[in-house]
Amino acid sequence: MAFGPWTTQHAKYFFAILLIAASADAICTTVEKPCEKPLYLTFDTGHMGIAPLVSEVLKRQQVKVTFFGAQERTQEGDGSLGEYWAPWWKARAAEGHAFASHTFDHVYWKADVPGQPVQFRVKPSAGPDTDREFTWTAAQYCEEIQRASQRMQAMTGQAPLPLFRAPGGKTSPALLAAAQSCGYAHVGWAQAGFLGDELASERASNPALLAQALRSIRSGDILLAHLGIWSRKDPWAPAVLEPLIVGLKERGFCFRTLREHPQYTTWISAHSQ
Repeated sequence: MAFGPWTTQHAKYFFAILLIAASADAICTTVEKPCEKPLYLTFDTGHMGIAPLVSEVLKRQQVKVTFFGAQERTQEGDGSLGEYWAPWWKARAAEGHAFASHTFDHVYWKADVPGQPVQFRVKPSAGPDTDREFTWTAAQYCEEIQRASQRMQAMTGQAPLPLFRAPGGKTSPALLAAAQSCGYAHVGWAQAGFLGDELASERASNPALLAQALRSIRSGDILLAHLGIWSRKDPWAPAVLEPLIVGLKERGFCFRTLREHPQYTTWISAHSQ
């Protein structure tokens, strides 16, 4: 028939379109699958020596995390939030990761100062005032949180979450109230979520840390690791990160950023820029 070849050709196109549509539905179904046993993997900045490896593993395993940034001394470049590392951060934003403040100069809370107005003894562990102690007002501490957040936004083009992590997790009720007054909620980590990359290699080997994490981590835990620890002789991430992610997936866990953590979703919605 005169229209036979036309009909056959268009039938091929029709079935091809059906196959593409079916594939798209399958992909969407996979992406939107509920996460019944969520974990929230977070990374604080460090010397950044393992940062490229970490990003490769996360991309390969299709895991999204939350990065807490401070301007710390690095093995290469001008600090973890410096221009040298800015392209690395920009790439992480494009991959869908989340970001938050770790205070710009990695400032440790040491103590509350008695009396009014509210003040704190603090000690930066990075920047020009490293290891010097200061007395700061609540406004000064808020400014320090905001400095890191603003720098991360400048590098990534993405608004960081209205969250922060105090270095060492060291806080007081007064410090937390001060941070909340300027729009930042604090994020700690689960006891089992402390992955141990800060510990001395001699007393906490990588195989032991991996086994402990796989044994102890529970649904809903916030996990903590770093982008390089100066004092650890046997780096944690090259040996542990990917086996840990694979092992947790095999146990039915899935990974989400803190954007989706039930403790913070309402806060994030109310305080995001």
